[in-house]
Amino acid sequence: MSGHSKWSKIKRKKGANDNKRSMIFTKLIKEMTVAAKLGGADPSANSRLFLAIQNAKGQNMPKENIERAIKKGGDKDTASFQDITYEGYGPGKVAIFIETSTDNINRTVANIRKYISKMGGSLANNGTFEFIFDQKGIIEFKMKESTDPDELTLELIDSGAEDVDISDGEVEVVTAFEDFGSVQKKLKELNIEPESATLQRIPKIFKKLDVDEFKKVMRLIETIEEDEDVTAVYHNIEMTEELQSIYESED
Repeated sequence: MSGHSKWSKIKRKKGANDNKRSMIFTKLIKEMTVAAKLGGADPSANSRLFLAIQNAKGQNMPKENIERAIKKGGDKDTASFQDITYEGYGPGKVAIFIETSTDNINRTVANIRKYISKMGGSLANNGTFEFIFDQKGIIEFKMKESTDPDELTLELIDSGAEDVDISDGEVEVVTAFEDFGSVQKKLKELNIEPESATLQRIPKIFKKLDVDEFKKVMRLIETIEEDEDVTAVYHNIEMTEELQSIYESED
């Protein structure tokens, strides 16, 4: 599930089980293939592919898997994909924003509608959640021991970062949509390779849930995430320590 920690992101435990890791790999491979097919196999000239490769490396994907995914994108027989977003309300009227990459829009929308309606929710018109989510760049990496955190923070803010959070050597950088590229360029100059660099939908307005509603929403989001056409799912749940604890205990 996607989001950012300062906006009540629910983070996956680092020791994700094999099934979840396999699902992550599958989606990363698909993204590299789609990016290569749409924009070519040269990551220096294809920013989407560059990001996909960076994220695959951040998940320790073997080099041969990355190369195979890119090569597949150049195959003329590989299906063409479209990026489609969906917006819907889940239990407790939580806003759920879904990003997909699909070669069959009818299949994808039918599946999304089925998942949401089964839990008592409903699809909304695209654009409904414009006032709820902002699109931000989120970049994560490990800081080298020799790095001065204050100097690093200043360098990143000068390059366009809105916020830099450093905790136990883990760095999380937030950028405006339009500054995402300039901050990545600065990291490259600093010889820093991100573990993850993504554009995410960050909530501005949050929804309070009770425990039962929260559990229902979690089941719905996890079901949506498992769909092969879905690339990311965002929500606007106001996380409390109690809800975070419940989520982590069931992860």
